[in-house]
Formats: sequence, C-alpha cells, structure tokens
Amino acid sequence: MSQIWDEKGNALPVTLVAVSPNVVTQVKTKEKDGYNAVQIGFGTRKAKNISKPEKGHLKDLGNFEMLKEWRLSEAATEKVGDKIDVSVFKVGDEVAVSGISKGKGFQGVVKRHGFHGGSRTHGQKHSEREPGAIGGRGRAGGRVSLGMRMAGRMGGERVTVKNLQVAQVVPAENLILIKGAVPGHRGTILEIRG
Repeated sequence: MSQIWDEKGNALPVTLVAVSPNVVTQVKTKEKDGYNAVQIGFGTRKAKNISKPEKGHLKDLGNFEMLKEWRLSEAATEKVGDKIDVSVFKVGDEVAVSGISKGKGFQGVVKRHGFHGGSRTHGQKHSEREPGAIGGRGRAGGRVSLGMRMAGRMGGERVTVKNLQVAQVVPAENLILIKGAVPGHRGTILEIRG
C-alpha cells in the first residue's frame, strides 16, 4: 500500500496492483459447449512444467501460470489470442476485488468472531476472552449446536471487497492504483471485476 494526493491536496490510501497482460486462450459458445464463456491465461512458468495436453490446448499463445474461465450471459466479443491489459480500467471505475486473505492461524473467539468476553468482576478470574456457555440451546438440550462459533483457524479464505475505486492507471508499467485495501499479502493473485 501507499498514498497519493488528489487535486485538492487530500491524501488517498491506495494499493498498487501489478497487472500482467491476460490472453484469451479459449472462447466457449452456447452452440458448441452449452454455455458462453471466455478462458483467460495469465502469468508465466517454465515450458517443462506444462503437460502435453495443456501445451496442445494453448498452442503458441504462451506458457501460462494459471487458466481461469468466466461465464458470460451473451456470446463473447473477444477472439483467441486477444490481450486484455490495464487499459480496460479508467480512473473512477468502481471495481470488486477478490483474493485469498492473509492466514492468521488459530485464533480465539474475541478476534475471530468479535465476542466481547466475560466481565473482569463478579467473581470472575481469568474469563476476559473466553466464549462462555456453548451447550443447552433450547431444543439442542445438553449438546453443542451445529455451526456454533468457536475458536479455530482464521483467514486464508476467498474474500471479495466491493465498491473500491480505481484511483490511477499507469499503462506504461502495467499498474493500477486502487483506493483502499485489497485481500491478501504481497504476491496474492487477485481477480478484479468492473
């Protein structure tokens, strides 16, 4: 993350996102495949790490690290080999950014679910961050109900942040500056939808 200043002199917190050019590797149609979709390849990896079927599928388009498919409501206007780069975004566009959030390990109920914990007084000793009673929920009787919020592993899940704005686009360096924070650590692969 970094910050930039607008024309009024206000500091804006931004996240710099490097966008590698995406290449259309396959176009699916309703007539042939039963649904409309576009498959996109991005990133690079060594040719020796790509299987022969994948090499045949990609032909001479490139050695992509990942392939991703998006379903479309109507037939695609793109053709195989078309490149999609940062120029599709404009300053002020509202985008939704999805990615895998940072893993935080095993956390208690206060951090994981926002529990308030117990009081420090009225005969309590060490119950400030404890969950409290977990059984006896009406019809459940003396057992623990399914879906009870407890301590456990936190983070490392797919998260979508909506209504973020594009603050700046730098086509020469394949960069997008997005206002605010996005999920994940440095190097996380993000999906940016307009």
